[in-house]
Amino acid sequence: MSHKLQVVITGASGFVARNIRKFLLENEVDVISISRKNFKKFENEIKVVSKDYDERTILPKIKNSHALIHLVGIGRQTVGNEYSTVNTELTKKIICFCQKAGIKKIVYNSGLGVSKETTLGYFISKFKAEQLIVKSNLDYTIFRPSYIVGKDDLLTKYLNSQIKKGMIQIPGSGRYNIQPIFIDDVSRIILKSIQSGRFTNQIIDLVGPEIISFERYVRAFSLRAGTKIKKIDLEVAYRHAITDPKTDFGVDDLNLLVGNFTGNHKKLENLSQIKLQSVLELLKSGSLL
Repeated sequence: MSHKLQVVITGASGFVARNIRKFLLENEVDVISISRKNFKKFENEIKVVSKDYDERTILPKIKNSHALIHLVGIGRQTVGNEYSTVNTELTKKIICFCQKAGIKKIVYNSGLGVSKETTLGYFISKFKAEQLIVKSNLDYTIFRPSYIVGKDDLLTKYLNSQIKKGMIQIPGSGRYNIQPIFIDDVSRIILKSIQSGRFTNQIIDLVGPEIISFERYVRAFSLRAGTKIKKIDLEVAYRHAITDPKTDFGVDDLNLLVGNFTGNHKKLENLSQIKLQSVLELLKSGSLL
């Protein structure tokens, strides 16, 4: 008699985690969701709030789970939240949790463009986290995602807020490319990565089927609203990012955006045996608006 799948999710209050939690529960997976801040609980899931990811609080609740999906991370650092502390050191702690709790599988969302050649602080912290996982002796799947888009991801929120203001600002030329992937596809792929041995000890680009210039994406997103688009000088955008902590794009946000990072969606489709959805078609249909 097979036992029901039980999965732990860290960073439960975030956009990606919220959608994955919902998807897993709909597919009759037992879910234990952990976050540093309070979040809305879905029916039938176990909710754990622990500001410091306290071992005494968490370990008894997650013992003998089948897998842990590690989604905690920051894309903009502050004095109180540095990349190394959140992206790297917490990952070390999560690996220890898995080992002590008898969890044999870990799934980690890193970042598209992460490599040992990187010079960006954000990527360095993610690469170090990847290496900790690779050397942990756990069965791992590391995803390197591009922009994961849905109705309430950060990019969508930014564009909608700009539409309300009557003008969307594009940093620089807008000709740099992104390779967005739909959150529903991400949820299905992550479940497959837990269920299938094809994903064992793999590092995989988590990207959509289309390479799209940022300007084209913005125009497709704003087509129905008919909002005007304004390009702002990249130097001005960086100056704002350096001097204004409340600006829409931080320094590393801009670095990621103009970095032109793309990946291999065919490998992802072959491994998951899932046909990835066109984000441009979803925008045309209004499914992302």
